[in-house]
Amino acid sequence: MREFIVEADGGSRGNPGPAGYGVVVRDAATGETLAEAAEYIGFATNNVAEYRGLLAGLTAARALDPEARVHVRMDSKLVIEQMTGRWKVKHPLIKPLAAEAARVLPPEQVTYEWIPRERNQHADRLANEAMDAGKRGEQWSPSASRAELDTRTPPEPPGAAGEVQAVEATGAGAAAADVRAAQAVATPGVGWAGPDMGAPATFVLLRHGETPLTPQKRFSGSGGSDPSLSAVGRDQAERVAAALARRGTVQAVVASPLARARETAGIVAARLGLDVSVDDGLRETDFGAWEGLTFGEVRERYPEDLDAWLSSPDAEPTGGGESFAATAARVAAARDKLIAAYAGRTVLLVTHVTPIKTFVRLALGAPPEALFRMELSAASLSAVAYYADGNASVRLFNDTSHLR
Repeated sequence: MREFIVEADGGSRGNPGPAGYGVVVRDAATGETLAEAAEYIGFATNNVAEYRGLLAGLTAARALDPEARVHVRMDSKLVIEQMTGRWKVKHPLIKPLAAEAARVLPPEQVTYEWIPRERNQHADRLANEAMDAGKRGEQWSPSASRAELDTRTPPEPPGAAGEVQAVEATGAGAAAADVRAAQAVATPGVGWAGPDMGAPATFVLLRHGETPLTPQKRFSGSGGSDPSLSAVGRDQAERVAAALARRGTVQAVVASPLARARETAGIVAARLGLDVSVDDGLRETDFGAWEGLTFGEVRERYPEDLDAWLSSPDAEPTGGGESFAATAARVAAARDKLIAAYAGRTVLLVTHVTPIKTFVRLALGAPPEALFRMELSAASLSAVAYYADGNASVRLFNDTSHLR
């Protein structure tokens, strides 16, 4: 069976910033370079670039021989520890990359080893060549690369004397551990963040302005009449727009597909000179047969269903509505997608009561019943920041100062 060494590196100038990766695949027995790859990947974090490099290296090795044993060597402690299952994968940008890397080759064919940066010079040079090319608006070309010439030192084979011990994961149990590590959804650690994580993705969460149903406190979800803003709601949206224009921090606007949210977003975006994108994951919960009713009316007509709904996040409103658990799963998926799309940027999400409370609840790690312990006013602002290490920070909640 053939054996390859994959050396991969990724980097970002700014973290996040212009990023790229470099990969070299060697014959483990001779040290001969069999393949090189490098790519400028645009605006990304160091960790994303490192994982993109790992993916490219594994893919290149598979193209050479899908049955070969592959020994991955990287100077990213994060990637090595996560791919061997010793650390859990935390960040929503990283989870899909790690899962994809775990599927490129059968886990029993791949081993991982951390090496110091000075022993990863070839891949590092390739990554920098890719970033330099991207800065010039060009693609990296293997014909123009000098990385091997500038870093030519024969690699030691895996297990050589003086080498940092490889972390080897073989067999069915280790393969399962690798896949679990790649797909795990971990609770972020608590504490002060590291000094070099770059700007967070910040979601400014705006509840839409009033509709005719809002002051009557009627259930108004995604399964009802889809009301538009009232005159009061449109005035509230104008006031929010003026406040956000003064702050000048919002770089994009994303709205729920429901009319009241799109109308609010349109008013704000026009003031900010931005376009509005729509994301279905931001829609309100479907309250089934309760749509348009007050809480008292639901209590009178559906007392047992209401008690069940108040007691369990898995309970659905009468008539096939959406449970809070289903809403949370939908919102979490939208959150992860938006974090990936808007890394390092400040985005206004124009949405509804339950999605906003869910963003906040998930950021705090609070239980589902926390939804009933938050008050959220029409046209209020909240904010959550998401950092590269997987942590989230609630920065603002139910701010209505702009309405006074």
